Amino acid sequence: MPGGRLTQSERQQIALGLADGLAYAEIARRLDRPTSTVTREVMRNGGPASYRADLAHRATEHRAHRRKQAAPRGAAAPPLAHGRDAEAVAAYEETFTTVLIASGTPKMMARVMTCLYTSDSGSLTAAELVQRLQVSPASISKAIAFLETQGLVRRERDERRRERYVADNDVWYQSMIASAQGTAHLAETARQGVHVFGAQTPAGARLENIARFVDFVSESITRAAEQAREILHTKPEPSAAPTEPIEPTEPDGGA
Repeated sequence: MPGGRLTQSERQQIALGLADGLAYAEIARRLDRPTSTVTREVMRNGGPASYRADLAHRATEHRAHRRKQAAPRGAAAPPLAHGRDAEAVAAYEETFTTVLIASGTPKMMARVMTCLYTSDSGSLTAAELVQRLQVSPASISKAIAFLETQGLVRRERDERRRERYVADNDVWYQSMIASAQGTAHLAETARQGVHVFGAQTPAGARLENIARFVDFVSESITRAAEQAREILHTKPEPSAAPTEPIEPTEPDGGA
């Protein structure tokens, strides 16, 4: 399997694959690259609908040049906690962010979520997020406001009275419940349409089926979240850890 950065020719093949409607996995197979490399490349350069090989190649070269200029000469990066590999951590964080973006999360919100979820404390201050992501405080504030509306983070004050943004284990439960409630509202709205269009009409029957389907999904999500909630607070057994190392993604393969 080839390593290193994607070439311009490979980017052109990605563009052709997207135009043909191929899945990321199939494009990656044809390039003999990890699927995560292709996914990251596309999502960082406009998404599947806007990806352009030449623009992506120039953007990658620009980012590489900018990082080279910003890197302090002769300064070694501080060691990470628990002896973690810095390159592996950076590659994983980028992959996690890419997956969040692919699932519909806006880019800055996805980056903030990744920082919170991969920090051992599960919480960071605005200043810490600004430092880690190298963005403006306004960008962090906007991202946090969005994530709060989705039930994905919450605020609290630490002992120094600083506001911290928290993404602890229970946030996932609360987010699922909020999602189920939103889905239930959709079912209620669809059922209102049945009375407007008539239960015996094609439109009314369609809306009723939508309401029944969404009701079932909403109830299933709530029931599953309640049953699985304790998993979020259970420490995994040592035997549950992977016995084989996970194949790392290529560092900055499409960035």
